[in-house]
Amino acid sequence: MHLSRRTLLSALPAAALTPAAAAAGTAGTGAPPPPGTAVGSPRDRATLIANALAVFAGTEWSNTRPETARRLAAIESSARARLADMDRAAAGELFRGLPLGESDGNLTRTFRSLYEIALATRVPGAAPAAPAAPLRGDREARRRVTEALVRLHEEYVGDQAAGYYGNWHTWEIGFPRYAGRILALLHEELSAGYPGLAAAYTATMDAYLRNGRDGDVDLDSRFHTGANLADITTNRVLQGAVLDDDARIRKALADQATVLTRIDPYRLRHGVTDGFYADGSFLQHSCVAYTGSYGKGLLTRMVESVRLLDGTAYAGPSPGTAAEGPAATALRWIAEGFAPLVFEGWLMECVKGRAVSRTAGGYTDTAAVVEAAVDLTAHLPRRAARRLAAWVKHVHTTSAAPPDPAGFASPVTIARHAGLLASSAAPADLVPPAHHAAFNAMDRTVHRRPGYAFALARSSDRVGRYEYMNGENLTPWFQGDGAHQLYLAGADQARAHGADRLTVLEPHRLPGTTAPVERRRSVPELYGTLWYDDPEHGFTASSEAQNAYVYFPRGTGAHSGGARLGAYGTAAHVLTDDAACAAARAGTLPDGLVTHRSARGTRSWYLLDEEIVVLAAGVCDPEGRALTTTLDARIAEPDAAVAVTGELPGGAPWNGSGAPAWLRYEDPSQGGAIGYLLLSGPAPTVLRETVTRSRRRIRLSNPDTPVTRQVFTLAVDRPPGAPPMAHAYALVPHATAERLRAYASGPPEVLCNTPRLQAVHHSGLGLTAVNSFGAGRHRVAGLTVRGPASLLLRRTADGRVHLALADPTTRRRTVSLTLRGRPLRLLSADRGVSARPVPGGVRLEVSVHRSHGRSLRAVLGPLR
Repeated sequence: MHLSRRTLLSALPAAALTPAAAAAGTAGTGAPPPPGTAVGSPRDRATLIANALAVFAGTEWSNTRPETARRLAAIESSARARLADMDRAAAGELFRGLPLGESDGNLTRTFRSLYEIALATRVPGAAPAAPAAPLRGDREARRRVTEALVRLHEEYVGDQAAGYYGNWHTWEIGFPRYAGRILALLHEELSAGYPGLAAAYTATMDAYLRNGRDGDVDLDSRFHTGANLADITTNRVLQGAVLDDDARIRKALADQATVLTRIDPYRLRHGVTDGFYADGSFLQHSCVAYTGSYGKGLLTRMVESVRLLDGTAYAGPSPGTAAEGPAATALRWIAEGFAPLVFEGWLMECVKGRAVSRTAGGYTDTAAVVEAAVDLTAHLPRRAARRLAAWVKHVHTTSAAPPDPAGFASPVTIARHAGLLASSAAPADLVPPAHHAAFNAMDRTVHRRPGYAFALARSSDRVGRYEYMNGENLTPWFQGDGAHQLYLAGADQARAHGADRLTVLEPHRLPGTTAPVERRRSVPELYGTLWYDDPEHGFTASSEAQNAYVYFPRGTGAHSGGARLGAYGTAAHVLTDDAACAAARAGTLPDGLVTHRSARGTRSWYLLDEEIVVLAAGVCDPEGRALTTTLDARIAEPDAAVAVTGELPGGAPWNGSGAPAWLRYEDPSQGGAIGYLLLSGPAPTVLRETVTRSRRRIRLSNPDTPVTRQVFTLAVDRPPGAPPMAHAYALVPHATAERLRAYASGPPEVLCNTPRLQAVHHSGLGLTAVNSFGAGRHRVAGLTVRGPASLLLRRTADGRVHLALADPTTRRRTVSLTLRGRPLRLLSADRGVSARPVPGGVRLEVSVHRSHGRSLRAVLGPLR
């Protein structure tokens, strides 16, 4: 007897699951929830499904608002295009151009296309104007989606032995996200007409959690951390709602709640380093600075979870986790982790990992954060909600490309966003105009003033030098070697930064870096694949060896950090080889794996009000190669009237030759200028050229479209075999020629610049900033510090001394500091700071044990 698909599906729970799927289905609820966890009722699970409809398709209220019309029209248009693609599908396809069975990416795109159709059929309220009848409530479209789900399960995902090709993410996160949403959107129809489908799919998705345990999350798995964990658990919450499975929901939420807790590097839970840290840093993939990509995804998913759980017994903090709850935690992430990285609407590149090579840009990245913030305002106490709403307005009013709400996923979000912008509340940033953020847990520094923002990327044996993966970020080698981005206020950052900047700049000429002058080949060029394939030696697509030595190698040095005193800061970095090079030199890697040695140098950055002072010493190459140290590099449109001017010491105009005292770069089309004070060292080279390159140069999936830009490079070039050199310079944003001339007789002053000690003094600020390297005593400007440290000291008119000290190695227990001069007493101090008088001054003992690079502060004053 022939069984129709409908008949087969009605019997699926009893007869049609593969053994693996059936076993996974019984194990999917995982371990019992923690004692005291609230038990949700069937009504709660019904509310959760109703919330899902509102999150994805909107509500009667939102969908009658004029602001949502474009989004609703886009939902309708996309669904109709997908239906047309179904009509034109070839053999082995459900949608035209998406052949199935070999491409895991096509599998996810197929499920997403089905979701887009299902979504259009469930949009509440009045349908947008369309030439044909709206798809809202279209039973035939829903039938086609359901039949396609059946076929996908039967032919492409139900047999787990044949599945799991390609990237693990597709099977554990990618297609389950859209499959779960479809099951939720069509829950009533499927429960009535296809009662076995949800159970079959859930069992299958459990079986594909192969990096988990028994078909469930494994908190000890390196794949189930941070944003990935939030993705998986949000999917499982929806699955539990569809199956009316309270235990599955509670287990998923208990797992999800672990991402809400700050990462304590000295007391890791499940060995996980992925997540947000006390200083606002965010890491994913164990060591990659990733706020702007995976961190953004984590925020989005957590806010989605808050919305799904609203009005149910599942909402609120889970026992044994962050007491402040998911909504308050997400607000803290935005205030401490995201807002400092968003300058006039642009999300900075230094925290985007391999996503830095994608063409969407910083304004688009910020839109996703704003989208989450808008929804979060509905789930916070009134005062906190107002503060966050003011930030949303601030982004809108300061951005050269404000977020387009039509791109928001939910019509509800669009309506809320319109309400926030129409309110009488004044826009306000979440960080002050003058702000210094020391993200030392991810080796990043962000320094902001009303006229500019400066972002610095370092690396260490704790944080990766870069991330390459999946054919993205093909030329990354020096991105964690002190590369900087200088954003000027009032500019369109997309014209000076983003993927196009990375496309036209030479990889060894990133601003702020010292690099050997040599051509390096990308991973695909070297090996003919997207990774180094050598299973015999442990190198497979997602192996730990691949991660450590190909995808995101750490440095091998500990010295990378800095101190913060109020809105001022310092950073320090020692260039070392990366982990791959060190392992290859030790003979522990296969000969076929190509590695590269790094240059050497000790460098410091002093971040003030009008200047960023940079010192470098011991700059050389262990292999005797030619080196280039790029002081800065800027790009401009091909027709921009860029001008580069300067003066020699003594005031004579610089004409392109000789060692200038200062230079000035101006791009009138962007309305800004940058001054360069050449404080000491060899004369730099000024290079101006027009460069055309394809965007595919930096990412295989980028469009093969040419980018043409003017490129200005200011660099110190050293020939092969050159001896170690030192140099010092300052970046002066928005400098005029008159202001640059005034520096001839004024601050800043370089006090010392050696591989062991670097220090500057700014008399106008009363500020002395010191970075010491290596063991022993370091003396400068009446200060004596023992061992490696970063220090800021500011003397005020009332005779007080304000200081901040940090351990940039994160390895020390105590730092001893002596201040010579008149006797001082300790007025206030952070815990761990003590002071006692010594002949000729005062000695401070600062306990930096387990401070993870955090600055410890103290205020001293005259004896009474």
